[in-house]
Amino acid sequence: MAIFSVYVVNKAGGLIYQLDQYAPRSETEKTFSFPLDLVLKLHDERVVVAFGQRDSIRVGHAVLSINGIDVNGKYTADGKEVLEYLGNPTNYPVSIRFGRPRLSSNEKLMLASMFHSLFAIGSQLSPELGSSGIEMLETDTFKLHCFQTLTGKTYCSLALEVAEKAGPFGPGS
Repeated sequence: MAIFSVYVVNKAGGLIYQLDQYAPRSETEKTFSFPLDLVLKLHDERVVVAFGQRDSIRVGHAVLSINGIDVNGKYTADGKEVLEYLGNPTNYPVSIRFGRPRLSSNEKLMLASMFHSLFAIGSQLSPELGSSGIEMLETDTFKLHCFQTLTGKTYCSLALEVAEKAGPFGPGS
């Protein structure tokens, strides 16, 4: 099990510390001709795929770079607006790299605060007296482990279940 990120939340639900050991695994670069067969839109100050999944490009993936130039929000590193650039047929063929967007600092604060609320609700709704709240939240791709100290600080870690989900290795598998 590999640790993906660690969050430390105070009693009030504020994020004190956060560490990411994030290496994007699903980045895809494709060359497109005009017209673009994906529908892109601006969402939370990012250009994301809204419709038209293909190959390993999924709905929700963000545009990370165009022709090797990084994209920051809705602008390229050289100041061009992404949607305007991709709407111009003279810019094609164009190579676009897509991937999962990193969380902004504000999104990390909101997630920590939201999890703190869920943790508190879990503690209060438990049929057991003195319940410690949510200890582990498990999905098909990751586990969220949680520990609350006596001082009220909550430590959360996201762990990827890579080895268990990978299946058998070697010849003939």
